[in-house]
Amino acid sequence: MVSKQALLQSYKMGNLELPNRLVMAPLTRSRANNSENKPTEDLHLQYYKERASAGLIITEGSQVSKQAVGYVNTAGIHSQAQVEGWKKVTKAVHEANGRIFIQLWHVGRMSHPDFHNGELPVSASAINPHAQSFTPEGFKDTVAPREMTIEDIKSTVQDFKNAAKNAVEAGFDGVEIHSSNGYLFHQFFSNCSNHRTDEYGGSIKNKAKLLFEVLDAVKEVIPSNKIGVRLNPSLHNLFGITVDEETIPTFDYIIEKLNSYDLAYLHLSEPFTDVSEVPFAEPNIAKRYRPIYNGTLMINGGFDQEKGNKVIEEGNADLVAFGKLFISNPDLVERFEQDVAVDEWDSDTFYSGGPEGYIDYKVKTEREAVLQ
Repeated sequence: MVSKQALLQSYKMGNLELPNRLVMAPLTRSRANNSENKPTEDLHLQYYKERASAGLIITEGSQVSKQAVGYVNTAGIHSQAQVEGWKKVTKAVHEANGRIFIQLWHVGRMSHPDFHNGELPVSASAINPHAQSFTPEGFKDTVAPREMTIEDIKSTVQDFKNAAKNAVEAGFDGVEIHSSNGYLFHQFFSNCSNHRTDEYGGSIKNKAKLLFEVLDAVKEVIPSNKIGVRLNPSLHNLFGITVDEETIPTFDYIIEKLNSYDLAYLHLSEPFTDVSEVPFAEPNIAKRYRPIYNGTLMINGGFDQEKGNKVIEEGNADLVAFGKLFISNPDLVERFEQDVAVDEWDSDTFYSGGPEGYIDYKVKTEREAVLQ
């Protein structure tokens, strides 16, 4: 009976055969505590290897340039040292029969001058998100960013292309473009953060232009069926983003246009907060976009085993991304298979910087002997 769970069925995604439909969601963990912001053997390698039974691992957001950083101790993918560090991680995951994508990240205005030698972070427009950035000295209030010039935008497109090329060299099975959660692309999509009057502002088509320019550049160095895109259409009152009358039409346009790209997947988030009473918001993301998007649809946002099975059984998603459950349960797949209770996570150690709360969660299924 248990083996017939929808989550535990195999799935063909691009050129990859996934043994199950549980995806480890991208999770910022702030463990690259070294001068080069590279992943390490003593932490990152073990963390990802322990979770290799997931159908797919998507790494933490990895900045595509120095300008893209906005959180302390996050591993990048723009230097050779970072590539070498990630090579060890991908090798370990592949030796454990896993599959791993890297999430390519630019936080835009969600950064802080502390990361840029006192210079302002950049964004679509010079509008303060009135949020907080996680700096080496703790959380600090954001500031009004510098509006990106056309040259800045062209340079950023090249940064994503170079990061994707580095990801190939590092041995990743694919990349995910992080165009979600109030970061750079989302800042271009949204009227609350984009007041531009040039070719990157005003109309829905213009506001979405940067994403498609990046996709076109990235697929020059990695096949489109190894590229995923992450979106959060109904993000509201978080990370400086608010929903308005153009929000959902903008995402409708983007997702419809993504049908012309042979992507590995589209990764969507259900609302992070209750938006049932928010004008213009869409409370049921998977249900809305499953009929619109023709490719592989991945959904995340507070799913457990029962809800994950249900969303697949109902035909509203093909894959389900789990975040916090994978933090505290390295053997989450096996727990679902063997009906073993899941452990709770400790949110106090999410960003603590060391092994505690990162690689000290225990395996409790039959897989334990294999990992020891």
